Amino acid sequence: MKYLHNLGLRLLSALLIAIFGTYAVYFLLTLPTFLASYLILFFYNPLILGNFLIINNIKFEFIPACIAASAYVLFAILILLTKDIKLRKGIKMFLVGGLILFTVNILRIFILAIALIEFNKRWFDTLHLFFWQIFSTIFVVITWIYLTKKFKVHTIPIYSDFMYLKKIIKLK
Repeated sequence: MKYLHNLGLRLLSALLIAIFGTYAVYFLLTLPTFLASYLILFFYNPLILGNFLIINNIKFEFIPACIAASAYVLFAILILLTKDIKLRKGIKMFLVGGLILFTVNILRIFILAIALIEFNKRWFDTLHLFFWQIFSTIFVVITWIYLTKKFKVHTIPIYSDFMYLKKIIKLK
């Protein structure tokens, strides 16, 4: 019964994070992402104007997608939907994974800015499409796999719960 209660809480938490998580992440990480991007591009003498960084008369607008909120949400959901991850371990995994995601996101912003400043819009658009549609989800999953190895997690999201429930049903 304790397992079913825990599963219900994990599923409810995952649902709430899926619904409200992007707003929370956006609220918490917009300013740190913006300031870290400003600092890493500091040698270009950027100007701040609202949610824009202006470098060499090129405006970089920081929209919600720049914060990569969906990456943090996906990562949190992967942790929550993995059987046998206790709360403390899940929080540690999220903090370490969040730091990795934040660092890579700042690096992504830096690379995109350099592509537009030093090369041209076509380079920027190509790299942006690659980072946005291909790299981001793959990187979140790779980060999750790495951390499951590091934190010695041996279960698979959803599948392990499904197999456990199947086993319980067969016993009855």
